[in-house]
Amino acid sequence: MPHVERGMSVGLFGGSFNPPHRGHELVAEIALRRLGLDQLWWMVTPGNPLKSHSELASLEDRVAMSRALAPGPRVKVTAFEAAHGLRYTAETLAFVKARNPGIRFVWIMGADNLRSFHHWQDWRTIAETFPIAVIDRPGSTLAYLSSKMAKTYTHARVDEDDAATLASLNAPAWTFIHGPRSSLSSTAIRGERAAAGTPVS
Repeated sequence: MPHVERGMSVGLFGGSFNPPHRGHELVAEIALRRLGLDQLWWMVTPGNPLKSHSELASLEDRVAMSRALAPGPRVKVTAFEAAHGLRYTAETLAFVKARNPGIRFVWIMGADNLRSFHHWQDWRTIAETFPIAVIDRPGSTLAYLSSKMAKTYTHARVDEDDAATLASLNAPAWTFIHGPRSSLSSTAIRGERAAAGTPVS
């Protein structure tokens, strides 16, 4: 895991990043700025348990592509989940929390993931481990009203004008951040490259 100092605010941004693209970069930039983070960990996962791995580029390639795209020195690209055999986000958050006392973490995800968040393994545990920042994505803006997670934790929602306070709050606490959106998606990019006979990496 990246080096941190006690008292830091750190965003955790996980995904398969297959491949990483400008939309991921934009989420990272918005999170750093709006949440007032000291660092953002861009966590490249071995694979998403809810998705097929048939088109998954190697972890090494996805890490390299993510490092090439990461916006600035405060973004730390890491793949520690693979080294420790972590498969599910709830496991990862418990692992991170146990090894980093005194660090204020925020889980960061795109709004497209909010719609299906209740299908994730131990999703309530995730929501009650670290505060969550949901960054707007095209076609998913209303997820903050309609998703099961949003309805279950409506009492814990923080106004986005107060997003900079999120890292100091105890979970459950979450906010939905509007802002610039990119229409890019890894699925679409893979489809375009497959049609052109170009490898993902």
